[in-house]
Amino acid sequence: MFIQELLPDIFLRAACLTTFAMLWVVILVRVNGLRSFSKMTSFDFVMTVAIGSMLAGASQSTQWSGFLQTMLAMAMLFVVQYLSARIRKSSDTFKSLMQNKPILLMQNGQILHDALQKTRVAESDLIAKLREANVLDLSEVRAVILETTGDISVLHGKECDERLLSGVQKKGEQKSAVNK
Repeated sequence: MFIQELLPDIFLRAACLTTFAMLWVVILVRVNGLRSFSKMTSFDFVMTVAIGSMLAGASQSTQWSGFLQTMLAMAMLFVVQYLSARIRKSSDTFKSLMQNKPILLMQNGQILHDALQKTRVAESDLIAKLREANVLDLSEVRAVILETTGDISVLHGKECDERLLSGVQKKGEQKSAVNK
């Protein structure tokens, strides 16, 4: 008898809170823009995970105060992301504090084992990424880059425009950058 009375309340609460929270996230994304859930920096990735966690928490709220606090916290995350993106865009110092530089893991068919060791990327993981990128011949790989987001980019073909390697830590730069 107790379960039969409680079940509709639990279902209705979960459905309503989840719907309200999802609509709130959609509104925040529409206000903040398309970049809201991009993975351009590690901060963006943390933002995405945090919003997902808060959405789950909001859906399970048992009191309105907790639900509203979660909604406000979501909005504040979007505000912080917006402000940090604006500051990062205008300040090279802030940009260097907020995000790492991408690191070269492979160049012109040669695996840079020192870079793999410093970034804790296993050679087997690198090879798997090469397979995902449809690399058929290691000599055709111009560069493999560990991006600031943790993604691995594979550039292969006959030539590589140097602009694509702009801002990437190269072999000699990695020792000093890791020791900082």
